[in-house]
Amino acid sequence: MTPDLHVSEGYVEVRGGRVWYQVVGDGIGIPLVTIHGGPGGTHDYLEPLEALADERQVVFYDQLGAGKSDVPDDVSLWTNDRLVEEVEAVLDAVGSRRVHLLGQSWGTIVAAEYALSFPERLASLVLSDPCLSIPRFAAATAALRAALPADVQAILARHEAAGTTDSEEYQEASMEFYRRHVCRLDPWPDALMRTFGQLNPTIYERMQGPNEFVITGIHKDYDVTDRLGGLTVPTLFMCGRYGETRPEETEYYQSLVPGAEAVIFEESSHLPHLEEPARYTQVLRGFLRRWE
Repeated sequence: MTPDLHVSEGYVEVRGGRVWYQVVGDGIGIPLVTIHGGPGGTHDYLEPLEALADERQVVFYDQLGAGKSDVPDDVSLWTNDRLVEEVEAVLDAVGSRRVHLLGQSWGTIVAAEYALSFPERLASLVLSDPCLSIPRFAAATAALRAALPADVQAILARHEAAGTTDSEEYQEASMEFYRRHVCRLDPWPDALMRTFGQLNPTIYERMQGPNEFVITGIHKDYDVTDRLGGLTVPTLFMCGRYGETRPEETEYYQSLVPGAEAVIFEESSHLPHLEEPARYTQVLRGFLRRWE
């Protein structure tokens, strides 16, 4: 946290409990509201986006069931409709009538659904490392997994067949995929480690599955591509060259949105805001300024 930035935080009541939010900065630009990935993750790994708080408020929040927000037992609360309601509640709580909205990874699903429902509240939409079609995402991660070393693939297959995906050996083998296609930094940044350390596995498994490449959750058939043509706000897609949300899929999504832009980060995987922070901030700052 930059020490001279103004920071405020609070809670907002949503269906199912209270959601924690934080507002960083007090600049006059249109606020940027961020939606973290997961599902079941936290805002922490998005903290580098505070770099934009020198000219606008940057809003973070932990989705219900994660981080500093309440953790209800009712898993039926995790639906896209309720998550869109949650975004609306956060915007109302921070007093923002019109914002730039950024979703990252799984958060792009929530961001796209919100933009389709409430375009009048958005100055622009940023879909960073988008997974807007889970069948396409699954096909991409399957292709990336097939390129892992043969011994790693054998360990993964053996434990999946035995139903022992919670074993230490399986988890370590899975990390080979994560190190190549989620974050290529070594070591991983503290902000990312904090998000992984707080991940709510119940939510993640309900919506996604046991990991990034075995997708068995309720979102396994989710696909918004047939509705992307209905996006009416300026839209920017971004992804890393080596990420699990590959350039092929990202540019396909871009082609479906009238006037949308796309930027590929050549030295990054799934988290270019961490892997190439200076360029990511430059690209994002320029896009937001153009659509004030």
